[in-house]
Amino acid sequence: MSDTRFFSAAADVRHRTIIRNVYMWMTAGLALTAATSWWTVNTEAVLNFLFEGGRFTFFAIVIAEFILVLRISRRIMTMSVPEAVGGFALYSFLNGLTISGVLLHYTGSTIFQAFFSAGGMFGVMSLWAFTTRRDLSSWGHYLFMGLIGLIIAGLAGMFIGGESYHLLYSAAGVILFTGLTAYDTQMIKRMSDQAGTSVGEQDFIRLSILGALKLYLDFINMFLFLLRLFGRRR
Repeated sequence: MSDTRFFSAAADVRHRTIIRNVYMWMTAGLALTAATSWWTVNTEAVLNFLFEGGRFTFFAIVIAEFILVLRISRRIMTMSVPEAVGGFALYSFLNGLTISGVLLHYTGSTIFQAFFSAGGMFGVMSLWAFTTRRDLSSWGHYLFMGLIGLIIAGLAGMFIGGESYHLLYSAAGVILFTGLTAYDTQMIKRMSDQAGTSVGEQDFIRLSILGALKLYLDFINMFLFLLRLFGRRR
């Protein structure tokens, strides 16, 4: 009986550690993104380099981000730990560069309002997904279709004007990434359960980075859509 309790306790410790590491890496990524955005916005030479001259540099960075996310998401378990950590850090840095262009269009109060709102919503949905007994795996199909629809709506928004359209688009984005936060949180919890105490230290870090990337993307997108939503209200 004592051995059973010991191994159960060990599994609980590893479970909490994986979850803790996911949020630690996510927080580090967000901090790097925020610092990079602040530095970019306050450095005229960097702004000119990114957004002047036909915006070639800006779009090249966006493409690089997309490729980097795909590579990390699909091949992280075959990467070395330094490569996985470096890839996540590089993506967080590049994202800070591109987000700075968005932040230039909003006041500081709007940015803080959107950030703290995103933080509150993210925290509530993560806590709910982590503690609920409801299986959210059935959400995956609908969330994926919603993401495709949001991309199409975003492209259509380049040709369709109107305040109402942009408000609805922004609200849909907030709802979608709120749902994705809960879905991804539970998927990470399930991944942690399956890993148990048998996972090696290298894979432990890789899984933490993968989980952090998923939640990082959910938070950043929720923040950006809230920013659009609050900005439109001014």
